[in-house]
Amino acid sequence: MWEAIEMLICRVVKPLVSTNRIPDFEHKHLQVVLDGSTQKVAVDAVGCVPGDWVICVGSSAAREAAGSKSYPSDLTIVGIIDHWDPEAAKAAADSLTPSAAPASAPAPAVPAPKGGEG
Repeated sequence: MWEAIEMLICRVVKPLVSTNRIPDFEHKHLQVVLDGSTQKVAVDAVGCVPGDWVICVGSSAAREAAGSKSYPSDLTIVGIIDHWDPEAAKAAADSLTPSAAPASAPAPAVPAPKGGEG
């Protein structure tokens, strides 16, 4: 059975330092990332810096990307995006969304024939 893998585009906000960790967390770097307006913590598997736009994976893909299926991660950064313009991406997505206008406008009224012809 296959698990759906969700990939997110996030922006790195800042590193997160945690010196007291469980042993399984090892020495992996953590980053605070912004997913829309939500801040999340992600394991940094690629060495990103604040301001980078990154690709994140969740679930079992996050654990494998962090190094092991048993690794305690639910979000891992797997790539740094070379160029990303969020405004252009939003405009492109909006252009693919059907408009709020009705699917069909009512037909215009047809004038009655003149002189009683029909």
